[in-house]
Amino acid sequence: MFPRQKVAVFVDGCFWHGCPEHKTAPKANAAWWAAKLARNVERDRETDAHLVGMGWTVLRIWEHEDPERATDLVEAAARSGHPGA
Repeated sequence: MFPRQKVAVFVDGCFWHGCPEHKTAPKANAAWWAAKLARNVERDRETDAHLVGMGWTVLRIWEHEDPERATDLVEAAARSGHPGA
């Protein structure tokens, strides 16, 4: 998080946060896992909405994304006109 710039950065794991490219569904205890992982995604959306409602920029970066590209996204967001950026 970059409080002065009001930028929140989350690096989401593919399994835990439902990456559209890499998510998997465990076969053992499948119903429990489906509910658990769906709730993670739902909570992510709730968190995003809460922060945006308070004027924050929210970045969600997948764990598999290129680190240099991710750095560029964070730097751009931090410089995008927020006070103190």
